Amino acid sequence: MKKLLLSAVCLLTGMMTIVSCSDDDDDNEKKVSAEVEAIEGLARQYVQDVVFTTYTNLANQTSDLYDQLEEAKRKYRNNTLTQGDIDKICTTFLNARSYWEASEAFLYGPATTFGIDPHIDTWPLDLDALALSLSNSAQVAMLDNGDEGIAYAGAKLGQELLGFHGIEFILFRDGKNRTLASLMANESDPAFKSKVTGEEELIYATAVAGDLRDKCFQLEVAWRGESAAKAHQDRVEECEFETQIGSFFYGEHIFKATQAGSIYNSWQEVLVAIFDAGCSNIANEVANTKMGLAYTGEDPNYIESPYSKKSFVDFYDNVMSIKNSLYGGINLSTPAKKSAMDLLKTYNTPLAGSMEAAISGALAALQNCQAGTAFVDDPRAAKVKAAMDAINHLDEQLAAAATWASTIK
Repeated sequence: MKKLLLSAVCLLTGMMTIVSCSDDDDDNEKKVSAEVEAIEGLARQYVQDVVFTTYTNLANQTSDLYDQLEEAKRKYRNNTLTQGDIDKICTTFLNARSYWEASEAFLYGPATTFGIDPHIDTWPLDLDALALSLSNSAQVAMLDNGDEGIAYAGAKLGQELLGFHGIEFILFRDGKNRTLASLMANESDPAFKSKVTGEEELIYATAVAGDLRDKCFQLEVAWRGESAAKAHQDRVEECEFETQIGSFFYGEHIFKATQAGSIYNSWQEVLVAIFDAGCSNIANEVANTKMGLAYTGEDPNYIESPYSKKSFVDFYDNVMSIKNSLYGGINLSTPAKKSAMDLLKTYNTPLAGSMEAAISGALAALQNCQAGTAFVDDPRAAKVKAAMDAINHLDEQLAAAATWASTIK
C-alpha cells in the first residue's frame, strides 16, 4: 500500500513537472513572440517616422535651395540681388545640410548602394579644379543651361566639385554669409588665378544645387517608393536614376523582412542593421575619421564644412541621427513607445541606461565644442579629444546593442 502510494505521488509529481515545463515553454514562446513582434513594430516606425520624414525634409529643402539660387542668378544679372536674398539662401542651405547630416545614421541602403553619399558630400573641395573649371567659359556655358546644365554638372564635374561643399564655398566665407559686395566683385580666393565673376560662381552653384536636389529626390524615392511626392518621382524618372534594390524600394525591404525578395531574412537582422550598419557606422566615422584625421594630424585638411565653419554642427546632427534612429522619431526628448530604445528598456534595462547616458554625453561634448573656436581653426583642441572619446563610448554601447540584438530568438 505504501509502495503504491509512493508510486502515485511520483506519478503525480511527474505530471506536475510536465505541466510546469509545458507552461514554461508556453511562457518562453510568448516572450520570444513578443520580442520579435516588438522589433517589427519599431522597425516600421523607424522607417516611417525617422527615415521617410528626414529624407522628405531633405528633398524639399534642396529643392528650395535650387529655386533660390536660380532666382539669385536672375537677380544678379538684373542688378537686383540683395544681401537679404543671399542670407535667405544661406539659411536654406544650412537647413538642407542639417537634414542631410541628420540622415547619416542610415547611410546604408540607397545612399551607399547608388553612390549618392560620395556624390553629394565629398570633401575637401578641390579649389584648384574649381578655379580651373570656372575660368573655362565653354564649361560655364554648359552649366548655364537649365536641366542640361544640371545633367552636365552631375556627369562631368566629379565628386570633388559636386554637392554641398562646392555650394558652401560660394555662399560662405570665414564662417559668415557671403556679402553682396564680395559676390558682385571678382573671386579673390588665392586659388583663382584667372578672373572669375560672381555670376559665373552662381551659374556653377545653381547647376550643382540642381544635381544635389535630384540626388536627394533619388534618396527619397529609393526609400519611400510611390509614397514620395509625385513631382519628385517624376523628376527621378526623367533623370533615369535607379531607385530599387532587386524588386523592392528600400523601405519595402524592411517592411517585408522575412518575406521572399527582402534582403532581410529576419526581424533581428533589421535591428542589427539599425544598431550596427546605421548608428555604429556613423559614430565611428565621426569620432575617428571626421574628427580623428585632423585631430591626429594624419590629414590636417580633412575638415568638413570649413567655409561655413559648421563642422561641430555637422557632427552634432550626426549624433542626433543616432538618437532619432533609436528614439523612433525626430528630436524626441523621450523614446517613442515603438522604438529601439523602448525595446532596450523592456528587455535590456542596463544597456538602455548606458546607451541613453552615452547619447547625452556625446551631444553635450559636441555642444561644448560649438561654444568655442571652430573645428577648422583648432582641430587639435582638448575639447575635440573629449568629444571623440564621448562618441567612441557611444559606439561601444551601439556595438553591445548590435551583439545583443543578434542573440534574440
